[in-house]
Amino acid sequence: MGHNDEYQKLEGKIFTKSFFILLFVVLVGFFFVGVRYVKGIGAVSNMSDGYPWGIWITYDVATGTAIACGGYAVAILVYIRNRMQYHPLIRSAILTSMFGYGLAGFSVMVDLGRPWNAYNFFIPSKWQANSAMFEVALCVMAYSTVLIIEFLPAILTTIETTKWERIHKIGEWLHPRIAPDAQNMANRLEWVKVGAAWLKPRLNKVLIFFIVLGITLPTMHQSSLGSLLLIASTKLHPLWHTGFLPLLFLINCVFIGYAIAILESIISCYSFKRPFEVEELAGLAGLIPWVTVIWLSVVVGDLVNRGQMGAALKLDFYSGFFLTEFLLVGIGSTILFSRKNRRSPRWLFVSAAMIVLGGALYRFNVYLIGFNPGKGWRYFPSFAEIMITVGIVALEILGYKVFVKIFPVLPNAAKHGGPNRHDGKTAPIAAGSMEFGK
Repeated sequence: MGHNDEYQKLEGKIFTKSFFILLFVVLVGFFFVGVRYVKGIGAVSNMSDGYPWGIWITYDVATGTAIACGGYAVAILVYIRNRMQYHPLIRSAILTSMFGYGLAGFSVMVDLGRPWNAYNFFIPSKWQANSAMFEVALCVMAYSTVLIIEFLPAILTTIETTKWERIHKIGEWLHPRIAPDAQNMANRLEWVKVGAAWLKPRLNKVLIFFIVLGITLPTMHQSSLGSLLLIASTKLHPLWHTGFLPLLFLINCVFIGYAIAILESIISCYSFKRPFEVEELAGLAGLIPWVTVIWLSVVVGDLVNRGQMGAALKLDFYSGFFLTEFLLVGIGSTILFSRKNRRSPRWLFVSAAMIVLGGALYRFNVYLIGFNPGKGWRYFPSFAEIMITVGIVALEILGYKVFVKIFPVLPNAAKHGGPNRHDGKTAPIAAGSMEFGK
């Protein structure tokens, strides 16, 4: 949805130095994925019966989907609260969510002990409808499909406006030689433009239904990710095991979603030398402290009610991780209560990074660090496990860099950028400068 001039493609080469560096990391990660499928999961993983899931599920699924909730959080703001001034941010947020959720599903396939039985998921007689894990899998798969459909207008716009210049040149070069019909190939591709022009307005008419699904599905499965650990009452440390896990995971993904939308915008503007979208980001940043206040209040109130405040302040191994997550979220949010800080790209970056790290650490604490299956069990990810995860993250970054250069994803700088503002005055920075705001 949105006007054609609301977004723009990023001009520049696709095959840059950073492209090949990321591609190398991706290939290393996928090499170990190949080893996993050829030699089995034990050849690349330190997981065991005590720790049946490691960082693939902890990060790529439980944490990665929260980090990929930028599209979900911004959609709530735009389509539920009707704050259309944030609409220019929605397409880039959807793109990061699309990669995040798609690769989370891929991580599950890597993690499955018998991946050749994955087809059973599509057989209703094999379903266990009472399982929170089944609900998570179903929603993640459905939401990934919804994200692709929501991103489809950007693809259709590109097809509709392209001139197929390269294909015309190829056809002209091949025509007198080995492919007499090659020149007609470009003419046939014009029908693709016609099809895109026909489909786009019809898709826009029904896109609102997919947007509603795109808001409903994460609400369901993000809370279910917390529900998965409710049964681990004897294995999950009391600092994190609570009946409020579903609620805490849902609120957690919302403030992480807003924070990652800010980080994505600032990093892309800095890297691609675009003007910072200070007005829009300041508005997003103003919402985060109130969401985190609710989350922190539930955490503290629950600890007091269960008599676990002493454990939280004990300053042992578990208390250290709990206080780190708490302080990262708390301090990062406190910074954003200042209107001046909300209009500074530097402070927006620092606070959003703290909030994302704190929110992600909370999920690591629940799924891995605070989980203790009993005496004799130890787990630390192997090098191959780490590289598979790093490769998946590199693929997400690589895909983002390529897509913003092919499709109109980023806000139109001429329409939405303008000069950076800082308390009503022109900020002493240029887009992408090393000053990075004051």
